[in-house]
Amino acid sequence: MHSFVELWVYLSATPLFGLTATLVTYVLAQAVYQRVGHAPWANPVLWSVLALAALLTASGTPYPTYFSGAQFIHFLLGPAVVALAWPLWQRRAELRSRAVAVLAAALAGGAAAAAAAVGLGWLLGLPEPVLRSLAPKSVTAPVAMGIAEQLGGIPALAAAFAVLTGLVGAVSAKYLFDALRIAEPEVRGFALGTAAHGIGAARALQVHPDAGAYAGLALGLQVVLAALLMPLLARLF
Repeated sequence: MHSFVELWVYLSATPLFGLTATLVTYVLAQAVYQRVGHAPWANPVLWSVLALAALLTASGTPYPTYFSGAQFIHFLLGPAVVALAWPLWQRRAELRSRAVAVLAAALAGGAAAAAAAVGLGWLLGLPEPVLRSLAPKSVTAPVAMGIAEQLGGIPALAAAFAVLTGLVGAVSAKYLFDALRIAEPEVRGFALGTAAHGIGAARALQVHPDAGAYAGLALGLQVVLAALLMPLLARLF
């Protein structure tokens, strides 16, 4: 027990704390996820976030201290997103033949996601900065923060909304698709990537390669379309 306390004191005072805590938590969550047959409710990202939040709260560890180590994993997010282009390249001929339909679906899906969030927030009487932060909630977090700043929202709040949206989508999508009797992996993947960005795309990749490819495509389209159109629409209206 004394050795454990000494190890905790050492790790909590160095960048190794954030890195070690994140890796250990995710590995354990991934093991449980595989043990239960990749059930959506056992999503390892969701349980890792909850476990790390509980750990930081219980230990009184400031978030900047944690992130000083976790930033090494955060850096890998960029290459991971770029790697989603490989499944798209393998299906480039198929995607060319569906280009118009895919673009129309991306526009409709992104508009529906933003309008539903802002509309519901307006009905609930949320302040305007919160509404502006809600608009990019289906765009991956780093881009959502930049869009929210341009819209006059709160970047940190936009990031929280984006992460929460991705987690809810990854956990609930299978049950919703089954209830609607949507079986095609391409459709399921594209819808998941449109609504739940990177976290949804990661879930789609685990389920089916075609679903993962179309989820990655939807993620990329939402980033481009939202970054171009949301600030423009905000100025117009």
